Amino acid sequence: MDKNESIGCSINNCKFHAQAENYCTLDQIMVGTHEENPTEKECTDCDSFEYKAK
Repeated sequence: MDKNESIGCSINNCKFHAQAENYCTLDQIMVGTHEENPTEKECTDCDSFEYKAK
């Protein structure tokens, strides 16, 4: 999969990480939250994340 230069990512153990560079390979991602009323960036999540088994 090719990197998407519009989506930066530093999560190396994600299935969609570009590996050679800090980008995502998905065309788009879904951003979600685990909070009822998010007010800080720590309250948000990449809901497109999938763990890449080694």
